[in-house]
Amino acid sequence: MDSLNIEQNWVRQRMMEIDMERRPSLDLSYRCYSATFLDKNQAAKLETGDKIFMPPSALSVLLSLPSSNPMLFQLRNPNAAERELVSHCGVLEFTALEDTIYMPSWKMKSLDLEEGELVQVKNVTLPKGKFVKLQPHTKNFLDIANPRAMLETTLRSFTCFTTGDTIKLPYNGKEYYVDIVETKPGKAISIVDTDCEVDFAPPRDYKEPEMPVAAASSPTNKAALVAADQIEEPKFNPFTGAGRRLDGKPLSAAPVSSSSLVAAANNGKGNAQPSNTGSSSQGTSRRAQGKLVFGSNAANRTTTPKETEKEASKEQAKPEKKEDPKFQPFTGKRYSLKG
Repeated sequence: MDSLNIEQNWVRQRMMEIDMERRPSLDLSYRCYSATFLDKNQAAKLETGDKIFMPPSALSVLLSLPSSNPMLFQLRNPNAAERELVSHCGVLEFTALEDTIYMPSWKMKSLDLEEGELVQVKNVTLPKGKFVKLQPHTKNFLDIANPRAMLETTLRSFTCFTTGDTIKLPYNGKEYYVDIVETKPGKAISIVDTDCEVDFAPPRDYKEPEMPVAAASSPTNKAALVAADQIEEPKFNPFTGAGRRLDGKPLSAAPVSSSSLVAAANNGKGNAQPSNTGSSSQGTSRRAQGKLVFGSNAANRTTTPKETEKEASKEQAKPEKKEDPKFQPFTGKRYSLKG
């Protein structure tokens, strides 16, 4: 279906061109000048759109031809031998000098024309535009808050677009240059009294954002990672808090360290090795090893070596408790499947 529509549009455009070739038309050469040769008011009107000033003799020729509204013209640079430079425009006034036309400076630059050079002017009929793709020159165009409103305001002074042209859009005291990248249904379209879809290509100076480099690749981050690895994590130290009595009385001796508690526990189980570490061994008088007593009478109760020996003999005389047998897997007999 798309190929059929393209073919139908091409046939329709070709028939229109053949019809225009058969009709009498305006096809003359004029010397072109920019808006700098006009007064300020005329120059301002000329630079804000794509229209030109033509001589009164051109109007008399156009009136004798079949009427076409709006009046559109094809501009061709006859001196461009290497490439065909063609653009299109409308007419603003018929007040120029004979054999002379005035056109916007940006359109002269697009056609590679100098002041006073010849340009070929021919009246044409263009199809109404359906689609146009624009490409701004700079990223400043992206700073416009409402591009649609901007285009609706600035394009009122334009009559047509030509693929490959560079137009100037003055807006809010600034000038934005935009390339006409693509137009449909033809290479030249009319934008008067038509609904035209507009698309934008990335600006010329736009660069894709670079992929972020890995954070560890930078030397500063590497040094920070090495320093972090060298820092030792704090180890867990048990029994570092302050000791408190269960009866609420103040402590009379220095807090017992973890090593002394372990030694006391080993002595209570009957180990023969005495503990030489702990703050209790550094007192003014060496205390005899005995039981740890907790309670309100702990301060008044002391044990003698004899009592300690008696209690130790009692503990040895006690029968040892037999532990329940633990579960041991795979302890049974082995059988063969063969019988």
